[in-house]
Amino acid sequence: MVESKQKWKAWLYLAPAIALLLVFTVWPIINTVRMAFLEGYRGLEAANGQTFQIGVENFVKVVKYKRFLSCLKNTVLLCVLTVPISSFLALLVAVFLNSIKWLQKPLQTVFFLPYVTNSIAIGMVFAAMFNIVGSFYGTENEIVVTAGIINNIIEFFGGKAINWINYGSSYIANITVMVIYIVWNALPFKILILLGGLQSINKQYYEAAKVDGTSRTRIFTRITVPLLSPMLAYVVITGFIGGFKEYTSIIGIFGESMGPADDAGRLNTMVGFIYDAIESNNQGRASAAALILFVIILAVTLINLQVSKKSVHY
Repeated sequence: MVESKQKWKAWLYLAPAIALLLVFTVWPIINTVRMAFLEGYRGLEAANGQTFQIGVENFVKVVKYKRFLSCLKNTVLLCVLTVPISSFLALLVAVFLNSIKWLQKPLQTVFFLPYVTNSIAIGMVFAAMFNIVGSFYGTENEIVVTAGIINNIIEFFGGKAINWINYGSSYIANITVMVIYIVWNALPFKILILLGGLQSINKQYYEAAKVDGTSRTRIFTRITVPLLSPMLAYVVITGFIGGFKEYTSIIGIFGESMGPADDAGRLNTMVGFIYDAIESNNQGRASAAALILFVIILAVTLINLQVSKKSVHY
């Protein structure tokens, strides 16, 4: 009797949270699936009483859309490039922080600052750094280009300024800027997770290795990495999930054009594709694209889980 009363109180305390989850999480998911299978579904037309047939036309239109493959390619490319690089750098930084106790707290704060800063604001700063600020006429009426800080550094070391993100810039230059920004922005969270994992490793393993005269490289590859493998698997899986949802970083650097002025939409991603469909009142197409993205993320996550089963040591 007492146990049943306790359960009743527990459900009462959980009721507000459950209600919010049902309204803002469960129902939107169900509604997205419903709209995805209503052919040509548009919210305004549905509000006026129009009915829609059930089918897969929305999925066909998404796949046939001329920009779909470009959005998918950009999304996959950014994931494949940024997740391994950011995970490896985060591991090195975490090992470095773990080895210098006296500077650990200040450096943790410095490294974690990007994580609590608005992504759009950071993107605007990166845009200014890689931007060609402007041009003016010099003393002999020649056009002088004022470059951002990155090109100033390149020129200082004798290099030639690169058109990173402006009109006429190349796709490779655009992707390079995005990879640098995404990696930098992803490091704080991964460093925090890996540093926590490092601090939980039993110090006896390292003491035994020192007694045996084991080199630092072998300690890192044979002790640190295997014992840290659950955390590494976690940051890689969450990295891929976050990478497939990449959108705000591109908006922060390139704005709503999602690319340089001469090729708007060049760097559009799957999430950007979904937002574009919503803005054009094609909620059915947006829902279909969202389900396709969900299936891709689910497949990649399951593959990562299968791989991690063979390489993760608990």
